Amino acid sequence: MEKTGFGPFKNEFKYEDPEFRVTDEVRKAFDECGFIIVRGLMDDVETGKIKKSLEEYGLVEKYAYGVPDAVGREPKVLLWCYTGNDVLGLVPRLEKVASTAEQLLGGDELYHYHTKVMMKDAQKGGSFEWHQDYGYWYKNGNLRPDMISLFLAVDPCIQENGGLQVLVGSHSGGRVDHNFDGGQQGADKERVEHLKKIYPHCFVNLQPGDGIIFHCLLLHSSGPNDSAMRRWAFNCSYNKRSNNPVKKHHHPFYHKLDKVGNNVLRECDNYCEPEGKEFVDPSTDATVKAGSKPAEQ
Repeated sequence: MEKTGFGPFKNEFKYEDPEFRVTDEVRKAFDECGFIIVRGLMDDVETGKIKKSLEEYGLVEKYAYGVPDAVGREPKVLLWCYTGNDVLGLVPRLEKVASTAEQLLGGDELYHYHTKVMMKDAQKGGSFEWHQDYGYWYKNGNLRPDMISLFLAVDPCIQENGGLQVLVGSHSGGRVDHNFDGGQQGADKERVEHLKKIYPHCFVNLQPGDGIIFHCLLLHSSGPNDSAMRRWAFNCSYNKRSNNPVKKHHHPFYHKLDKVGNNVLRECDNYCEPEGKEFVDPSTDATVKAGSKPAEQ
């Protein structure tokens, strides 16, 4: 990783194997902005394997469901709890993902909380309303915001097709109350408008293989997809072992995360191993109101 961050907030870094590491510069950028962007975190081979797993093995058709936005348009979500040894399960176990997230949160042990794929169909995909991930996870019994996520672009994720928007540094504003906004948890709108006057509003444009690693208190959203381009993104989330939830819910309690070397994904030919992942049935998730349901339900 380059020693000096670039981009308007100096929080963008280029992945360079085997020199990728969380330096003081990287940690400072994360602490100040609430996120870092890692350009080229996955190479073309790795990104291609993720895309192949999602496109060719029927998981989207079997398990994905809609989560309507405030105006009723639907982005879709494919969500599971445990990793496995297939291509999709290896991504959150890679050292360059898991150890980076761990170091950015202070070095304490993390476990895999869940992975999801977020999908916006061309010309009709819906928005994700302004929210903090902790707006959902607070309601799941996680007492502290010791949680972090990787958002990885599978397709181009740009402003034109409903890419990410963030309020830079807004994680420092603390937890915002969340309530249903359509089928999603949306942050209190009045509070968000006040925060927009304090924190810069930034569009994050990502190309396939680029990743953004962000704190669970960072306010973010994404607009509708009115373009002719599909927008798929892979998102894996982690919780600290010391922040084990205090109530049972649709995501798991602490379990050991078995990390793997950065070359393992490139060498993996196991494209589909759905057993054991525990794909989430949206009827068990009290934090969403699902729209369209999976084909097998």
